[in-house]
Amino acid sequence: MGKLTVRALRAVLMVVLAGTGCVQALMVWVLATGSDPEDGSLPLTAFRVITILGLVAVQVALVCVWRLVAMVRRGTVFSHAAFRYVNGVIGSIVAVALVWFAVTAVNAPGQREDPGVTVIMAGIGVAILGVALVVLVLRMLLTQAVALNVEAAQLKAELDEVI
Repeated sequence: MGKLTVRALRAVLMVVLAGTGCVQALMVWVLATGSDPEDGSLPLTAFRVITILGLVAVQVALVCVWRLVAMVRRGTVFSHAAFRYVNGVIGSIVAVALVWFAVTAVNAPGQREDPGVTVIMAGIGVAILGVALVVLVLRMLLTQAVALNVEAAQLKAELDEVI
């Protein structure tokens, strides 16, 4: 991975992390002070709490990706230490899917006249879970790469002993 790519990715990660942090802080402020009264048409408090939880999941994924990029930069991504961060990304994606299903459930009573919206939202939640499955497949590829890396190191050590 080139230096420009790593810098660009880190810049994007920092902007998104700062943005989610600001939104979280504003949501917590509104919840704590009660400065934005609800009119009763939507359960805004539930949506705000769900949003805060969703942002936490996104932030965990961002930190895990940051750590993986650092490992790529050092050339240590094909090690057992990378699994912790890949598992963190998978867990975050699953958490985002669960948060999306919670949004769907909170929004569903307001969609009685048009239940198609709820079905579409549920479909989006399933698609998010599909992304988690794709990352799980990539984790399996990482497992194979780590195993090959370990085997290559063992063969090199044996070859060094022979020579």
